[in-house]
Amino acid sequence: MEQELLKLEQVFAEAILKNDVEALGRVVTDDWVIIDPNGEIIDRTRFFEVIKSGALTHDRMESEDFRVRIYGDSAVVTGITSTKGKFMGQEFSTRERATDVLVKRDGSWRCVLTHLTRFPKK
Repeated sequence: MEQELLKLEQVFAEAILKNDVEALGRVVTDDWVIIDPNGEIIDRTRFFEVIKSGALTHDRMESEDFRVRIYGDSAVVTGITSTKGKFMGQEFSTRERATDVLVKRDGSWRCVLTHLTRFPKK
């Protein structure tokens, strides 16, 4: 089951890199939200709109140091993710601890919440 969750994390990252909202929609629930490093809540609709518009693009999204915890039909996956891309024409690069909360529904794992904590720049 751990490998299945790590594969989902890989599919999630590839969908973000490709700005593929269709693929992303298959790995997140309809009520999925992101809590960004500033504590703001971004819902699925808003995030998908930004992806579709091309305002947010990623050149790199690499994760490491995964920790997977499974609790029946729920799971928590944490990792350290490094990204590079553009938002509204401005280049960015981040290093964040990402936490995904996943649930198993109808035999498939899907992400219900993503929480990001940015590491300070050194």
